[in-house]
Amino acid sequence: MLSLYTDEYYMKQALKLAEQAFLEGEVPIGAIIVSNNQIIGKGYNQVERLSDATAHAEMIAISAASAYLGTKFLEDCSLYVTVEPCPMCAGGLYWTRIGKVFFGTSEPKFGFNSREMPILHPKTALSGGLLENECRELMQKFFLSRRK
Repeated sequence: MLSLYTDEYYMKQALKLAEQAFLEGEVPIGAIIVSNNQIIGKGYNQVERLSDATAHAEMIAISAASAYLGTKFLEDCSLYVTVEPCPMCAGGLYWTRIGKVFFGTSEPKFGFNSREMPILHPKTALSGGLLENECRELMQKFFLSRRK
């Protein structure tokens, strides 16, 4: 049986959240966490709105998913995030032992992959480049609008 719930489907849901962040003047990053084909956590950047430097999309999604499941571990879950997580968010993902991380576009300046030491849990599967163009274009559009 063919599932409607593909990796692309979930990344599109994360992109919708990133667009919401964009509309609110936040850096446009969206994240969702999925368990058994169900979205159990979602978030978008709310750093400005909450005046909280830790209010990143991934951290908000982690908190929501952990509350939903009633556990700090997300081993059987997948994160879909539009931009490669920063080291802080990667650290949070490490401590949750999340099963899989899918990101859209890389972040060479602030992304965790730019660090020499691995940050994700060794059992976490990582996949980058999912809907990369759409994710990158939204970030570029945001930063272009800020420079005008």
